Amino acid sequence: MSLKDQITEDMKSAMRAKEAAKLNTIRLITSAIKQKEVDERITVTDTQVLAIIEKMIKQRKDSITQFEAGNRQDLADIEKAELVVLTAYMPAGLSDAEINAEITAAVSASGALGPQDMGKVMAILKPKLAGRADLTAVSVLVKVALAPKV
Repeated sequence: MSLKDQITEDMKSAMRAKEAAKLNTIRLITSAIKQKEVDERITVTDTQVLAIIEKMIKQRKDSITQFEAGNRQDLADIEKAELVVLTAYMPAGLSDAEINAEITAAVSASGALGPQDMGKVMAILKPKLAGRADLTAVSVLVKVALAPKV
């Protein structure tokens, strides 16, 4: 079963169980998927669905930070509830050791010699780690790995 089909089934079960908060979040996911399909005239793949969900997760995290800074805990709680539903669709995250192993393999595969080769390394890592690791944190680790050794 594709991820898109799983989301549709979860939406039906949330309707039956009358879980309003979960249903609203799943409808947001479905809406974002349909928007992408209409805009680009494609049928989305699981990878594209994961990218959509990952973007939504990032938006929720940013919103939570902003709401908490503005003393709006009520809105932050809503965003946190949506975040829980969204993260349920993401694959299991990689451990730090697994991420470092992937970085080491990508550095050697690309023949990277220094910070100027970071783009090559990230191009190899991005498809492998998308949805399984925070790519912003990975880029920091790649910078450290490519930094000149003193």
